[in-house]
Amino acid sequence: MLRVTKLRYGFPIGLLLFFYLDGILGAAFPRQLFSAPYAMSSYLVVLWLVLSVFFEDELQIPLTVWAAIAGGFFDVYYTGIWGIFVFVFPIVVALTRACYKAFPINFLSGLLVYFIDITVICTLSYFGNLVVHMTSASFADMLVDSLAPTLAYNLAAYVILYFPVQWLFNRLRN
Repeated sequence: MLRVTKLRYGFPIGLLLFFYLDGILGAAFPRQLFSAPYAMSSYLVVLWLVLSVFFEDELQIPLTVWAAIAGGFFDVYYTGIWGIFVFVFPIVVALTRACYKAFPINFLSGLLVYFIDITVICTLSYFGNLVVHMTSASFADMLVDSLAPTLAYNLAAYVILYFPVQWLFNRLRN
């Protein structure tokens, strides 16, 4: 159970902040993020959820529920329809928790787990869009034109934000 700490209120505020940062960065740098044929997707919401798994310690944040809510808002706000992220974000949280048990939590193992998470998100999103005929790109095109730039962008965000978010969680936990 999540005790009455600053984290009880800080976690949703951070999730909301990262949610809007995704949109703000996409709107501020459209030419850099979406120049044809390449397209980078910002998943700072996922970064917040993944780092929450790492830093929650003995506090039990209901991350699966928060991930589903964030995925639903992500779908509706950024695409205008209910989509795949309402299911993918909780899957990523479950995958991160499974990896958390297998790897020691430190900067480099977290980078590896986040790499896996972003790859899973992009792949599941691609196949979901393929099923509903929202894309006609080949899997190879998705790997080169979407997954590679998305990984580069999100891993750079991880490197920049890991220690500030760790510091924030430590401050909110105490």
